Amino acid sequence: MKTLEKFPYQHVLVLGLAKSGEAAATLLHESGIQVRVNDQKPYEDNPQAKTLTQKGIEVVTGGHPLSVLEGIDYLVKNPGIPYTNPIVQEAEERGLPIVTEVELAYRLAEGPIIGITGSNGKTTTTTLTYEMLQESKRPVKLAGNIGKVSCEVAQSTTDKDTLVIELSSFQLIGTETFKPHIAVFLNLYEAHLDYHKTMEHYGYSKAQVFMNQDEGDYVIYNADHEDVTNYVKQAKSQPIPFSTTSYQPEGVWKDDEWLYLKQEKIVRLEDIMLVGAHNMENIMASVAAAKLSGATNDGITSVLKTFSGVKHRMQFVKELQGRTFFNDSKATNLLATSKALSAFDTPTILLAGGLDRGNEFDDLAPYLKNVRAMILFGETAPKLQELAQNNGIEQSIIVDNVKQAAEEAYRISNKGDVILLSPACASWDQYRTFEERGDMFMEAVHTLE
Repeated sequence: MKTLEKFPYQHVLVLGLAKSGEAAATLLHESGIQVRVNDQKPYEDNPQAKTLTQKGIEVVTGGHPLSVLEGIDYLVKNPGIPYTNPIVQEAEERGLPIVTEVELAYRLAEGPIIGITGSNGKTTTTTLTYEMLQESKRPVKLAGNIGKVSCEVAQSTTDKDTLVIELSSFQLIGTETFKPHIAVFLNLYEAHLDYHKTMEHYGYSKAQVFMNQDEGDYVIYNADHEDVTNYVKQAKSQPIPFSTTSYQPEGVWKDDEWLYLKQEKIVRLEDIMLVGAHNMENIMASVAAAKLSGATNDGITSVLKTFSGVKHRMQFVKELQGRTFFNDSKATNLLATSKALSAFDTPTILLAGGLDRGNEFDDLAPYLKNVRAMILFGETAPKLQELAQNNGIEQSIIVDNVKQAAEEAYRISNKGDVILLSPACASWDQYRTFEERGDMFMEAVHTLE
């Protein structure tokens, strides 16, 4: 495994554990750098803290005392910790560099990096790009917000490996020198304003994916999104636009039969299994990133013929007695659910609900035209039932959980219906993660007869 060489800092604080913090602390320690770790969770309930202590790393748990900054010249922050945290604020006042582990991954990686960001579609685009390169027999590794810690994966890469990284705004705002050879900026919608406070800061954070690029690099971007296009005007790298609505002679576009990169036919539209207009954007971005990284048209087509979605994101689950089930548990906001609903022009039973963050659901109304029933659960069930009633949906039923929702949806369904779990809410009122929620739904579906 590789370690950091010529690292310009000697005393590093890793703030916050979870997978990324543990990986960063371990890497720094193995690189001969003095590391201190600070985590909110008490030591007795903190297995990661115990593991790091056994490696000889100093760990301070149970709170965030300012004393942990003593002697520190570099701060590696868990992406989820806000900049309002007292330790982070004090570090800023002291002029310390504040980064996320993605910065460490960049310092380790020898081969080209594809960095993929956007408000929606990151996981699908990242997975597609990775699989297209794999299918084309290109050496490639997958990392980032998709569940694999970047600095951990980067330790095992060579100069021949392409590293495909899914990047959140939380990760990107904590970068200094990070420079992917290919940057992908999918879209920009209002999100995470509890963290970023303003859309300007949120957009600026996303734009860090290309800010350090130069003329030898590429930025693939959504030409149908004005805000994205305006940000990309700042890039020094070569622009590769994609559009589902207009001809892009220097990028990715489509006609009624083919998807093109510039003037080259890449894949027939009829060969693409993944449904939804939003997924066409993800596909276009993936095609551009993969082709620029050496993927073949045969490899790209092979993936698109069989890829039906990543787990919990518009994932086909099963067809039963003429009913088709989709798991979109990762749809934790209105935008994601509206895109899911837009993917179908058949009668749909929507399963939705979850954590109540105080928002209303009126923005979903234009997307309910094919929804004939709603099965609702969680804290927001009453609000969503009111939405259903206000939009002429005669059947809106509140149940206790997604297992019951799957069973009830099947009970009232007709042949030809789509049964769609797309909650429009976070899962934390009832489930630890959206994955747990989606898994319960799929288990329930597979027991139906």
